[in-house]
Formats: sequence, C-alpha cells, structure tokens
Amino acid sequence: MIDLRLLREDPDRVRASQRARGEDVALVDALLSADERRRSSGVRFDELRAEQRQLGKLIPKAPADEKAELLKRAEQLKADVKAADAERDAADTETQELLLRLGNLVHPDVPVGGEEDFATLETHGTIRDFAAEGFEPKDHLELGRLLGAIDVERGAKVSGSRFYFLTGVGALLELALVNAAIAQATAAGFTPMLTPALVRPQSMAGTGFLGQAAQDVYHLDKDDLYLVGTSEVPLAAYHMDEIIEADRLPLRYAGFSPCFRREAGSHGKDTKGIFRVHQFDKVEMFSYVSPEDSRAEHQRLLDWEKQWLTSLELPYRVIDVATGDLGASASRKFDCEAWIPTQGKYRELTSTSDCTEFQSRRLSIRVREGKQVRPLATLNGTLCAVPRTIVAILENHQQADGSVRVPEVLRPYLGGREVLEPVAK
Repeated sequence: MIDLRLLREDPDRVRASQRARGEDVALVDALLSADERRRSSGVRFDELRAEQRQLGKLIPKAPADEKAELLKRAEQLKADVKAADAERDAADTETQELLLRLGNLVHPDVPVGGEEDFATLETHGTIRDFAAEGFEPKDHLELGRLLGAIDVERGAKVSGSRFYFLTGVGALLELALVNAAIAQATAAGFTPMLTPALVRPQSMAGTGFLGQAAQDVYHLDKDDLYLVGTSEVPLAAYHMDEIIEADRLPLRYAGFSPCFRREAGSHGKDTKGIFRVHQFDKVEMFSYVSPEDSRAEHQRLLDWEKQWLTSLELPYRVIDVATGDLGASASRKFDCEAWIPTQGKYRELTSTSDCTEFQSRRLSIRVREGKQVRPLATLNGTLCAVPRTIVAILENHQQADGSVRVPEVLRPYLGGREVLEPVAK
C-alpha cells in the first residue's frame, strides 16, 4: 500500500498514477474522504474520552444538588463515546479496504499505455537464420517428442489441459537449469531457499496478489490457503511483522518452488506445448533493501537476469513494461524476452519488479536505522521459469537432425553432455 501522508499531500500524483495504470481514479477521492472521516472521528473520540475522564473526577466531589445533572451528562457521554468509537472503527476499516485496492505509484519514467506500449531498452545476441542453414526449425513440442523430453498428451490425460510431463532428458534439463540458476544466484550472494507452496491469505494479500490478480490464483477453500503463483509470495512474507536492523541490508534470497496459475483470461493463448501452463517450477530472486537503494537494486537484478540469459546463449531483448501491464505491486518492471524461432517473436522469459515500499507496508516489514523505524523496499526478479526456458533452449539450439546443442553453462549439470540426441523410436 502507499503512504497515506503522500496521498494527502499530493493526491494529483496518485490520481495520475491510477490514470496511467488504467485504473479507477475515483478511488483516490473515495480514499481521501474515508481518511478524513477516520481522522475527524478519531479526534472526536479523543475529545469525548477526555471529557468523560474529567467528568469522572468531578462527580465524586460534586455537591449533591449538582451530582444528578453530572450523572445525566455522564450517561450521555458514555453513549457518545461508544458511537464515536464505532464511527472511527468503521471509517478506519473503509480506509484500509480502499487503500488495499490502490496500486503502487508508477515510476515517472515508465511508458504509459497497455501491453503493447512497452519501450525496448536493449537487444542482445544474434537471431539464427535457419533458411540460410538449410532447414526449417521445429517447434519445442516436436523437438520434445523427438528427444523423449516432453509429454503433453499424458499430462492432459492425467490432469487436464496445460499440464505436462518432463521425461528423460527433459527432466534432466529442468534439474540442470535449476542447479545452474541456483549456482549463479549463490555466487552473487543470494541465500538459496526452498519455500512453501501454500500460504495464508495475509501473505497472498500482503504481496498484492488478491487484487487484480486474484482470478489467476488457486484457493483451497477448506483450509483457507492459497497455492502460490511465484515464490515471491512466501519470500516477501518471510519477514512479515518484523523489524530488520539496517546493517543487515541488503537481504537477498533465491527461492525455488513449484508455481500454480489458473491462467484466467488466457483462453486460446499458447495452448500448444509448455509455454503457458498451470504448474511449473521457478527460481526467483528477492531483495530487501533501503528505499533509497531500490532503483540501483532493480538494475542489479536485471543485470543478473541478463547474465543468466547470456550464459544460456539465447538472443533476447529487455523491455520497460508499460503502466497498464505492471501489476498492482510494481512501480516499474523490466522484462527479458527471448526470441522464439517458430513464433517469430520475442516472448517473456524473466521479469524484475521494483515494488518500493508497497509490499512492506502491507506486510508490516520495517527497517531500524538508529532511532528511526520505517518501511523498507522489496524487489523481485525471475531468474529461471523452467518450462519457458526449456522452450527457448530447444528452439534456439536445435540442429537439422532434431538434436539440440547444450549451452556450455549447463553441461556440468548434464554429466558433460554437449548434445541432446533424438531417442530411437
């Protein structure tokens, strides 16, 4: 959530942010009104309580002819205090509910618009000319069948659409990717973490995933638990309700977890293969830093993602995601999109978001700097979303005979294997 003081002092900035996101600007005025009622009812409650306490001291000492009138006033005050208390609580509840619906303030440099209005910041690597090499590239699903690596038919039989099995070298490739990603993150100073896949409502809401993203979340009604769509959620909630000493910052964690997404609203999109699925594994970077360091940390996370994609020898570009595609928690987001040959376009592989103080305020995570205690900043960055990375590797490193060259960084985790060979039929 944002700072209410900022809302009061500069409501036009908040309105502009909402407008850029394509969200309801009227929410700002409703929140200002609720906050004013909360503060004024709080002042009235305090005044009435002070009068009530003062009257309590006067009644025992009052002359008999005045006591009856004072007792009558005391009864009225009791009712007024109760009413003021209820009014204050109602206004506070409304304020908090409205505040939780408000997205983070958009960074001023973010391009304004929808999904296609991003700005391309960098392009890396060389896109292969398969025609010049003399063969038509196969898609990842055909390559997966040739290699005995991907089985979507049995995935659908067992679990339904958008589920899959990774088999043989497919399973080994996932384990190689995870181990290589964790090795890079550990070398960069991240603490590796295996995180819960089920979290309580306060953890999911605190990270901002029960607002506009709620339709994409799986909920277990009987247990009132949520399946996470990213280990960002448990990593953000890891320090919930804690005060962290400033000399411990930055805190950096690399979480590995299964991820679950309903993919609501994606009907007809990426229905073939394993690019968009309901369950997948992911290595996620997460940072806690001082608010002043969040922009620099955002660039560091992006640099680690670029290092990873470069080590996989993939052609990719970096985009500055537009305001309407940010998600509620992010102030700014960079995506790294790898080239997918058979689609003839770049597709998102990694993403990094600067959430500033938005999540820490909701989760009550603060930093102590001397005598001052204040919210800190949180940031997240995908290092390896496994299925999409497998798609990019298979398609970009395929050879004419259906084999796939293994990027050098993965070879130590695949027993030194340099090529994935088609299996005998």
